[in-house]
Amino acid sequence: MKENKSTKRKPNWFTRILWVILLASLLFFALRNAPLPEIWNALTHLKLWQIGVLLLLNAAVIALMTARWWVIVHAENPSVPFLPLIGYRLAVFGLSYFTPGPQVGGEPLQVLYLQRRYGLTLARATSAVIMDKLLEFLVNFLLLGVGAWAIVRVGLISNNGISLDLSLIGLALVLVWPLVHIILLYHGRLPVSTILRSQPFLLQKNKAIRLIKVAERLASAFCRRQLRAMSVSILFSALALAGIAAEYYLMVSFLEMKINAVEVFAALTAMQISFLFPLPAGLGALEASQVLALSAFGQPASAAISLTLLIRGRDILTGGLGLLLASRGIEREERKPVG
Repeated sequence: MKENKSTKRKPNWFTRILWVILLASLLFFALRNAPLPEIWNALTHLKLWQIGVLLLLNAAVIALMTARWWVIVHAENPSVPFLPLIGYRLAVFGLSYFTPGPQVGGEPLQVLYLQRRYGLTLARATSAVIMDKLLEFLVNFLLLGVGAWAIVRVGLISNNGISLDLSLIGLALVLVWPLVHIILLYHGRLPVSTILRSQPFLLQKNKAIRLIKVAERLASAFCRRQLRAMSVSILFSALALAGIAAEYYLMVSFLEMKINAVEVFAALTAMQISFLFPLPAGLGALEASQVLALSAFGQPASAAISLTLLIRGRDILTGGLGLLLASRGIEREERKPVG
């Protein structure tokens, strides 16, 4: 028995060490490339109450995003509490923020938390995360659609006739994808599963393929049975997005920039697009987007840089806390006895 226990512990310790090294490396990479003195200088120019308002608003946005996820999970698993999910959401954000890609990457951690902490099956936990991301994209893409209109309205993109019209049509088709996907799921259609089945080179009995199919089937059942929960989740997602827009507007106001509501939407959209680039934390892309947008609205480059420093400071604080929570959570999971 002793020999069996020791052999079980070794892979757990090894896995834990790998996770800690990975998360520490991500945090080090982000902090090494972040202009920490400049961020501190930008923060010191704000009043204490202004920093407090921004921190409270950011906490409210995180709570609303967590509430969307919790409503989805709670609808079919009432025993899952709300408060612990806030820590899990922070951990997921930290992992997604510091890894290359369009603010995704922490979703497997979401699934792991639901599976290991609350006993959900892998398929059911995956379906909950699928619905969470679909509803997040549904509202976020709506913002991008309004923002794209604002960008054209304020002249950030010049109207070149047919080429611009085709670009906007293509963008519109992409932005309506989450809505179309949800409608198809509600009617019992499984678009991802259908695409996977149509690929002859994929092994249909592969565990990952089967998991995706089962999870999408469960997500479809959720759309039909839990319309009220889905509506409440969409409301929380919309409120979170409103919080993000309000936070951005307050940052602009605190830095004494004079731009109107349409220009705020255009600049906010430019920021959101910058995070779609395959760069950890949108390094470089965020700064370029804000300098380009705000300079077009008559703001000095120094004001745009100050704004990006505030955004960087907020995200590094939130993401760094998330990575610390992720490492602690993984450590606790690895300490649990196998079986």
